[in-house]
Amino acid sequence: MPNMITVDSTNIESVSYDPASLKFHVRFLESGKTYVFFGVEEERFQKFMQADSKGEYLNNEIKTHYRYEKVDPDSAPKRGIDT
Repeated sequence: MPNMITVDSTNIESVSYDPASLKFHVRFLESGKTYVFFGVEEERFQKFMQADSKGEYLNNEIKTHYRYEKVDPDSAPKRGIDT
């Protein structure tokens, strides 16, 4: 698991971004679950970090546009859309 940084959000606990692999990790506050989004451009990550509502930006601009998987060693990955 990459080093996560805490963000100011009522829904998201922390995130990490790797510009080399274009992987964006997001850990949620209530569930503690982490998801990795694939192919996220650095510009998109920067816009997420600057967004007033990080949860809204994640839902509208990332979750619907990028493939993702749940990071959980105890279960099979949950896959999202593949664009």
